[in-house]
Amino acid sequence: MEKERIILGIDPGTTIMGYGLLRVVGNSAEYIALGIIDLHTIRDPYLTLQKIFKEVMALIERYLPDELAIEAPFFAKNVQSMLKLGRAQGVAITAALTHDIPIAEYAPLKIKMAITGNGRASKEQVADMLFRILNIPAGDLPKALDATDGLAAAYCHFLQSYRPQEKVKYRSWKEFIGKNPDKVKKSHIH
Repeated sequence: MEKERIILGIDPGTTIMGYGLLRVVGNSAEYIALGIIDLHTIRDPYLTLQKIFKEVMALIERYLPDELAIEAPFFAKNVQSMLKLGRAQGVAITAALTHDIPIAEYAPLKIKMAITGNGRASKEQVADMLFRILNIPAGDLPKALDATDGLAAAYCHFLQSYRPQEKVKYRSWKEFIGKNPDKVKKSHIH
């Protein structure tokens, strides 16, 4: 019997931080949960970091993940925004390291490419593809798509770490869907 692994994915943010969890057995991933940590009301930047730390620790203690996949901050023209985002990411990583959880970091482009085949995909496209691939109930669609971005980081890590290289190559998503209709379900996002 193959060992079960839990992956916690995080999309760091200073106003909204998204997260998602997957259960992995062998080369199969199953959706567990997704959500957000809402930080809008906290005005003090240091209290925001404290809240991120406490909330990520609570997620770790509740779901006992084996690994953390986190989205890397992307280059922004506003240096202050990037600094704040980097701090938020660092605090989430510290929470995982406190529990000796290994960290994997992925660029937003790589995550989008892994999920949709398009590095410039929108949040809606990423969410739609995840809901199809993981058969997530329509009622679980979050109001803030930062949650599906967190789940996307976890699924990207699953694809990078656990999936054996398939011998079948597809030229496009359309070809994949055409040859694997049982693996794709209708969209919940309009």
